Amino acid sequence: MNLSLYQKPSRYINNEVNSLKKKGEITVALAFPDIYDIGMSHLGLRILYKIINDLPYASAERAFHPWLDLEDGMRNKGVLLSSLETGRPLKDFDIVGFSLQYELSYTTVLNMLHLAGIPIKSEERIKGNQPLIIAGGPCTVNPLPMSPFIDAFLIGDGEEAIIEILDIYRRWKKEGDGERGSLLKVLSQIEGIFAPSIHPFTHSPIPQIKRRYIKSLDSSPYPESPIVPYTAIVHDRVNIEVSRGCTMGCRFCQAGMIYRPLRERSPENVLRITENSLKNTGYEDVSFTSLSAGDYSCLLPLLKEFNRRFSDKKISLSLPSLRVAAVDKDILKEIKSVRKTGFTIAPEAGTARLRNVINKDFTEEDYERSLNALFEEGWQKLKLYFMVGLPTETDEDIQAIPEMVIKALRIAKSHAGRHVKINMGVSPFVPKPHTPFQWHGQENIESIKRKMKYLKEAFRKKRFEFKGHREDMSFLEAVFARGDERLSPLIEKAWSLGCRLDAWGETFDFQKWTQAMEETGINAAEYAEKTYRIDEELPWDIIDIGIKKDFLCKEYQRAISSEITTDCRKVCHACGITCDIEKRGISDTEIRLVGAPVGSPRPRVAESPVQSPLRIRVEFSKTGVLKYLSHLELVTVLFRAMRRVGIPLRYSQGFHPAPKVAFGPAISVGIAGVRECFDMEITEPYDINYFMPDMNSVLPDGLKINDAVLISGKEPSLSSFISRYEYEIKCDDLLPVKKYLEQKSEIAGVEKISIMDNKTVRLILVDAKDKKAKLSEVLTGVFGVLYRELDITRTAMHGWKDGWAAPLERNINGQRNPD
Repeated sequence: MNLSLYQKPSRYINNEVNSLKKKGEITVALAFPDIYDIGMSHLGLRILYKIINDLPYASAERAFHPWLDLEDGMRNKGVLLSSLETGRPLKDFDIVGFSLQYELSYTTVLNMLHLAGIPIKSEERIKGNQPLIIAGGPCTVNPLPMSPFIDAFLIGDGEEAIIEILDIYRRWKKEGDGERGSLLKVLSQIEGIFAPSIHPFTHSPIPQIKRRYIKSLDSSPYPESPIVPYTAIVHDRVNIEVSRGCTMGCRFCQAGMIYRPLRERSPENVLRITENSLKNTGYEDVSFTSLSAGDYSCLLPLLKEFNRRFSDKKISLSLPSLRVAAVDKDILKEIKSVRKTGFTIAPEAGTARLRNVINKDFTEEDYERSLNALFEEGWQKLKLYFMVGLPTETDEDIQAIPEMVIKALRIAKSHAGRHVKINMGVSPFVPKPHTPFQWHGQENIESIKRKMKYLKEAFRKKRFEFKGHREDMSFLEAVFARGDERLSPLIEKAWSLGCRLDAWGETFDFQKWTQAMEETGINAAEYAEKTYRIDEELPWDIIDIGIKKDFLCKEYQRAISSEITTDCRKVCHACGITCDIEKRGISDTEIRLVGAPVGSPRPRVAESPVQSPLRIRVEFSKTGVLKYLSHLELVTVLFRAMRRVGIPLRYSQGFHPAPKVAFGPAISVGIAGVRECFDMEITEPYDINYFMPDMNSVLPDGLKINDAVLISGKEPSLSSFISRYEYEIKCDDLLPVKKYLEQKSEIAGVEKISIMDNKTVRLILVDAKDKKAKLSEVLTGVFGVLYRELDITRTAMHGWKDGWAAPLERNINGQRNPD
């Protein structure tokens, strides 16, 4: 397919740095039910990709849902959904594994199966050579709504369980009877596996399936050479999971319950993974991720050592949303040392009473202290997150939210002396299984809309940026979070009406969901809004996450009474999970003594260094599938390659330092170039003779450095003098070109058009003094089609003396003469 015709084609071209093409006896497709930009940001996918591909007998490849334009193209051309790595259709894999991260992905799972030519229901896959469909992720703690579509669910952590699954599948494939039922029967014996066709659907007061969790992060595999996407993804950086689980006990937070116990990665291991990941990816940003990164035991000494090792390489550090009470001035100083990013705090509720209800343990004094610390350190951008519709919430609680935001602005102005950007995110509360609020129904959608409208208007008057999560989306999240197997017809019907990618505003259509409810006769509101009795059996009771139901019940009662439950690292509250929590204590010096930093490769040093800085002009080619990179994506790929080989780049000054690199005229997505160029500045000492071989050793296929020369600091920039461009265009129908030549028409910017053979045209464009030649306009006028429909290569650019191709004498040091 001609990817030039579709949005962001770099999502679909594979060939990324650190991606693998491996033959395996057992083949696994890791299918993420969202688009590439979201799926490639998911850490779990990267971990499983490494674990499976490290097994000698197995291979893992990736698959994502295409965006709407490519989906239409695939349907029209009869193209099946396939993996990125090899283009193998998903139906030809042994196992297809989905990650269920959010309830609004359910219809996307069905659509991906359908696009792959795989029957959507388990019962339809019993016979024939169909892949085993498994699913994991946080939504599996209530697997029932998706149970007719999934053969087996993995509940909990997957690092160890995936190996057991593949071992059993391998033995079954070699020695089994070929019956799907016998495979599922054996798989169901693995701890953490729920196989709907094997396990009964009767809701029992005694949980049947125990959640699987690993005991140690340090002893579990972690990707140190993660795939580096070409397109900008949501979390486009090195992500290091410093801990898993949380001890704070927020009563609305499902993740805080289902990922217990708290397990921390050792600081020395965090630094080792960071060093290797930076070396293998070329990223310049690192994030220490966790449910509560601010509570990591060794955070401050870890941040200090991180900056000691990496700040001179302009590697920046960020933390996800912090608890209000965890914001610390010393931590802020470390985070901002390279560049300031935005900062996020999640107060969640506007009054102390309601914060007690949800167990968000901070005071007004904590809030003011955190804001003062933040703005004293120079932050100019803040995000605040709140929820509406929380249990026991009153209008007074809602009215207090704008007051908290105005207080933040007032404190910001007292430090900055000017306007500071403060953004608000507000989401309706969704009661989730296995939390203290699992019994509490969601507030009805009309009431939620009233509260959201009030906040939106209040913030609009104060000119704050307000972003509210759609009420109808939150309603559906509650429906499927609290539902059972009787909801599966609703999912199937909504999908058949065209629902997919429901987490995206551009594609979400609540009217179709309403129609599906009417046609199936399912009253979805009963699932979302129902308040269960404490002694009532719940659909998700078949899953044992490790936390006792009695504990959740007590927490619910404490919430109604507005009682705080303290951090369980201070006092054990007997939730049912066996913990081995030891608060680490480690000094800055102790961290420094743990191993020598790997860092980036040492710069190549010339025997006779020249004066700093060095200015280099580089010629390169962009061909093959990498012609689909946008200019910004191309720049990013080259920058990351330079960092992987340790090129000593010079950076600009200020809050957001950037490499001093200037490119020649950009080419559009889908156009190849064989003599493109850029200028760059590096610091001495550096031997330019190493630049080309070093770069070509790490660049992906399709990008190649052709030449590199030293130039004078007085040499004008590329964009200031390049004015003539040569193109080679291949097209099956040259009749429009022949007609253009016969008519001797003139189009602005065209110097020459000549037919080279029966499929190839040579085009030369020249800029006017006051206007750049526009290739797209010329091609439409000459060929009568959009440029995206043609195979185009820019073969040369002129304007620098006799052109880039002119011979340049080498000096006695093996370097190019700048003049």
